This record gives sequence, structure tokens and C-alpha cells, in this order.
Amino acid sequence: MLELVEKAEVDGVVDDSVVLPFALRQKSRQRVRLASGRDAAIVLAPGVHLHDGDRLRAADGTAVRVVAAAESVSTARTDDPLRFARACYHLGNRHVALQIGAGFVRYQPDHVLDDMVRGLGLAVTHEHVAFEPEGGAYAGHSHAGAQSHGHHGHDHHHAHDHGHRH
Repeated sequence: MLELVEKAEVDGVVDDSVVLPFALRQKSRQRVRLASGRDAAIVLAPGVHLHDGDRLRAADGTAVRVVAAAESVSTARTDDPLRFARACYHLGNRHVALQIGAGFVRYQPDHVLDDMVRGLGLAVTHEHVAFEPEGGAYAGHSHAGAQSHGHHGHDHHHAHDHGHRH
């Protein structure tokens, strides 16, 4: 079985591709079926997340492109920048994965969130498209990696309060 062991910058031709939804692009170790029908194993370091267009390389040099699968999402749209900002704030405050684009915000379907966003004045539609959310300041909660890239990481040796009341 082909073992895909690293994310790599691969110029030019790739040998195969693998189509994965958002949830599976968050897993660093898994068995997959490539577009060619070949079975493979993704064997990456813990905490490594995949994005549409990433390239994976096997020890033998085989290059595989990651493709974001189309999946069910809610997409909220508005031309009003203040309504858009409020919707993004309230969705982000609920710690849901968000894909933000020009005039739209996309998230995994949830009727409660859909109702909230409609109440803020945005139009919500359900679509079947690739979902590529923002990485976020604490993406993947890989603190050692986040700190090594100049991002702030939490210190989990003491309690901290984000201001949420559950």
C-alpha cells in the first residue's frame, strides 16, 4: 500500500489525487482511496491538516494532490458590511469552522445557526460545494507548531477564560 508520508511542494505533474471532505482533511493518519482506485495511507505528523491543492509525497516520490470534496454547507450572503461583520462575529463566537469570502460566510449546516444568521439579516442557502474554512488563530490547536510559526498558543497548564458563559 502506498504511504503518503509528507506534505510537499511538488512542481509540475502529480501522479494521482485524493478527494476528501473537510472532516477527513483534519485527520493526519487514515486509509484513503485515490482517484485511480489505488489504496493508500496518509501517515503525517499528528496535528497536520490538509487543504485543497496540498500535495502529498510518498517515500518512492509519488505525488498526490488533495482535492476538497463537495459537501453540504450553509452559505449566508449580504451586501451590507455591518450585517456581514456581525454574522461572522456571532458565528465565530460559537467556535464553528467558517469559510469567509467576499460577501459570504459558509459553515457546516445547522438549523440553529441558519436561524440566527437570518435573524441578523443575511440570506441563507444550502449548497453542495467544497468547504475550505479559515485556519484561525488556533487552527488545529497544535500549540507547539503555532508558537514556532509566530502565532500565539494557549498555556493549558492554568485555567483561562475566553469570556464565554455556558
